[in-house]
Amino acid sequence: MKTAIIGFSGSGKTELFKALAGPGTPGNRAAVKVPEPRLEPLCDLFKPKKITHTEIEFQDLPGGGSNSLGNKVLSDIRGFECLLAVLDAYTGTHDPAAQQSAIEAELIIADLAVIEKKLERMQEDKKKAKHLHDQNQEELLNKARQVLEQDSPLREYPDLAAHEDLRGFAFLSSRPVLYAWNVAEDSLSGFKTPPESTGMGHVAFSARLERELSELEDQQELLEFMQELGIEGSVLDRVIGRTYDLLGLITFLTAGEKEVRSWPLKRGKNAWEAAGVIHSDIQKGFIRAEVLGWEDFLACKTFKKAREQGVLRLEGKEYIVRDGDIITFRFNV
Repeated sequence: MKTAIIGFSGSGKTELFKALAGPGTPGNRAAVKVPEPRLEPLCDLFKPKKITHTEIEFQDLPGGGSNSLGNKVLSDIRGFECLLAVLDAYTGTHDPAAQQSAIEAELIIADLAVIEKKLERMQEDKKKAKHLHDQNQEELLNKARQVLEQDSPLREYPDLAAHEDLRGFAFLSSRPVLYAWNVAEDSLSGFKTPPESTGMGHVAFSARLERELSELEDQQELLEFMQELGIEGSVLDRVIGRTYDLLGLITFLTAGEKEVRSWPLKRGKNAWEAAGVIHSDIQKGFIRAEVLGWEDFLACKTFKKAREQGVLRLEGKEYIVRDGDIITFRFNV
């Protein structure tokens, strides 16, 4: 999972990156472990040789002036699944709501340019009778253009944006985006973020405060400091939680003496698709999945007791995986 951190000059995006990546992280890219407290009781039970967390890669994209992201940033973000856009609600020199509108406008204009170019090429091919183009794709592109011309991002029309005939265009406004409002420390507790919409979320934070918190090594001191300030969780926890929501992800778990691990999966996917997240060979040779729900595991404490009580289930390919499921895949290759 790759998330691009974008924002205008002075917004605090580099400070946010450092808070997410941890102090002393070199460069502008970091793979950050997704906090997963459900791994701990599994580790206590299995005493595994290896513990592996899901990771999210954050990259602080350089560039972006005082009122524009710039063409390079718009080009670079095409390779990312999610956008983390930082807004300056701290210095008082910018209107953060206007910054948000400007970012949305740039994404929309970039998508319109791609559509216009493709449609022009289609019309030229028609005149020259070079070949018959995909009529369905042309209709879908015109629908997408109508949406964008109404100043609506394509993420608000997920079925259209995800259509197989449009997927290759990698439209920027179809990307889920989390707007991070960088506010003053003393304004944090009372700050209200705007309403959310499809594929777009908001989180408020203080870049300076988060930098200070990330440098505290004593966990008890960190918890006490956060309680004193009325902060329920670090910006890392909140950003990752909201990113998961926006990407439509859940977590399933695998456990054994060799390794205890968390895995990301799109909500609504089945056991066969979950097997493919781990390895194509497991998916290819899928026989069945042994599934233990998280609440059932907490109640039983061991797999043996779960089996005795009949809550350790055998499921087929079409079983829809739930968040927190502990799965053992049986396969034959």
